[in-house]
Amino acid sequence: SMDRDKTDMSLREGFLVKRGHVVHNWKARWFVLMPDKLLYYKYEGGKRDSCQRGKILLKDCVLTCPFLEYENRPLVFKLQTANGVDHFLEACSREERDEWAADIRAAADKLHTADGDKATNQQDKARSQLNNIDLSKVLDSMYDVHSGIKMSSHVEQGSTYSNCFSGSAVVDWLVFMQLALTRVEAVTLASALLEEGFLRTVGLKSVEALRTAGLSEQLMDDSTALYSFSDSLKKRGSVKAEMSLSAVELSGKVIKRGYLLKQGHRRKNWKVRLFVLRSEPAFLHYYDPTKDDISPVGGFSLRGCLVSSLEDNGVPSGVKGNVQGNLFKIITQSDTRYFIQAPSHQEKMNWIDAIRVHT
Repeated sequence: SMDRDKTDMSLREGFLVKRGHVVHNWKARWFVLMPDKLLYYKYEGGKRDSCQRGKILLKDCVLTCPFLEYENRPLVFKLQTANGVDHFLEACSREERDEWAADIRAAADKLHTADGDKATNQQDKARSQLNNIDLSKVLDSMYDVHSGIKMSSHVEQGSTYSNCFSGSAVVDWLVFMQLALTRVEAVTLASALLEEGFLRTVGLKSVEALRTAGLSEQLMDDSTALYSFSDSLKKRGSVKAEMSLSAVELSGKVIKRGYLLKQGHRRKNWKVRLFVLRSEPAFLHYYDPTKDDISPVGGFSLRGCLVSSLEDNGVPSGVKGNVQGNLFKIITQSDTRYFIQAPSHQEKMNWIDAIRVHT
């Protein structure tokens, strides 16, 4: 089916931290670069969640690397799609950032040369109408509590879907808000929101419509085709008190940086953290990529630490949830246990080796 992109065509995979469109918070996502788009997934409990995903189309996108407007996040690059929507992505290191940027640019250039002038006049005309519209602003007003689109539960073939709206409700709203003059124009605008991944299909009818529309993502002006926002409006979590760390701990030379999953000590939930290994003094610190805070959430001295690789078959003791594969454990001198999962076997071995050198 069209839903299951063959990710074996992927050109590159890994964690990047992405800024949200509606609530402007930063979240770690697993990114997969395909020849024509960048897919991203939630990564929970040490597993990639294949239904929670978004995409960024690469055709005619503009890449800005480095992008230096977020002062606490120097490793961001910006990707602007053909529809003029900005995506801000942050890598764990300068090398990673530049490699991602180079691979994305190469993929986009290939699409450009392969395509030539194949776009139809009708699409071009619709696009040019869209050029003066800021899709992120349209999305913001759709979310507005008072004047935004109304969400409700809909039943389709015995299933109930909550927090959604019909295609014709979207068109009605765009026309009523004078964001589009005609229903046809509203469909073009709504389809751009769908193509950007701001809206997603819900239920069967709207998905079927995409399949028959072929490549272009078309929103249906139909009261039985259901859609919803891609981002649920969960508010940001409470900010925990940070530990104060002495400057000495952070004074060593940075040896290695990367995104890894770490099991929490109390709630045992798995979270993506940016790990930074420093030498002289040898410390491993970890940072919460969702926070703008530049100080680490935690860290420990590597002196006297024991680091061991955990078996890939079955869930090791001490690990909560069905989390397996590429796991390793660090026991500090004060006997605190850290369970960590790397995104690949190779990265696990690299981290274990780098840590062992400094114990």
